[in-house]
Amino acid sequence: MPAGQERVLRRRIRSVQSTQKITRAMELIASSRIVRAQQAIATARPYSERMRGVVAELSFTPEARSHWVFAGGGTDKVVIVLGGDRGLSGAFNGSVLRAADDLLRTLSVGGRGPVVVAVGRKAVGHFHFRGQPVAEHFEGMSDRPRFEDAQAVVAAVSRFLESGSVGELHLVSTRFLSMGSQRAEARRLVPIEGRTEDNATAFEFEPGPAEILDRLLPRWLEAEIYTAMLESAASFHVAQQRAMKAATDNADKLIKTLRRAMNRARQDAITTEIMEIVGGAEALRQDDAGQEASSRQEIYVYPEAS
Repeated sequence: MPAGQERVLRRRIRSVQSTQKITRAMELIASSRIVRAQQAIATARPYSERMRGVVAELSFTPEARSHWVFAGGGTDKVVIVLGGDRGLSGAFNGSVLRAADDLLRTLSVGGRGPVVVAVGRKAVGHFHFRGQPVAEHFEGMSDRPRFEDAQAVVAAVSRFLESGSVGELHLVSTRFLSMGSQRAEARRLVPIEGRTEDNATAFEFEPGPAEILDRLLPRWLEAEIYTAMLESAASFHVAQQRAMKAATDNADKLIKTLRRAMNRARQDAITTEIMEIVGGAEALRQDDAGQEASSRQEIYVYPEAS
């Protein structure tokens, strides 16, 4: 039995070592992608912030305040959920999907829920499993998002916005604050909250603010969605790097534990073999001693009677 146990432990150790090589490779890949994701965020943020500022400046004009971007339109609500295409990333997908579920419960009125646009296989699978209808879904763009991906998402959302029935547009994603801080959150994109009169700056717009908003809204949404997708991708890579590092460390601990158990099994097997050898030698010694004693016995011959 100990020898058989040793073979089983050897196989388990080789299996864990193979898994450890995979987790280590995934950790290194995620670490290399974090740097590129941070650079992409640093490049995209100034553009999206400036676009947000221009839209906010328009809110000071009376003509723009009546626009549905600020005043709201219909009663329908649209929620964009940015998840991941892959797992093995700790609580990344779970956090953003919980935030999405909370928002959907909050926005549901009279049994009628918002229109859901899901990005990422995990988000799509989550809503299908829960029976939540998904109006539009996108996959394969969460790891390395491109601006064209954001344009595709905005094009799908624009069909709902142009219908005139949508009054609110929400985005659920993971904000990348730093390497040590990422937060899943839900925020409202439409209606936009304009600036206060205290920090207002007088501008004259040509053409009119309403026409500018109609042209600017898709570009602004593309910038917002693209930046959110970049932050979500960076957060995913950070979460995966942490998860794979933890898995690699746990595999190392498990290998040490299995090796100790294998060494004990080997010692038990050696001890059993030694005891069997000693027992066999002792049995042979006793058998040889018995044979020698019997060979030394005297043979008595009784004389015949005369």
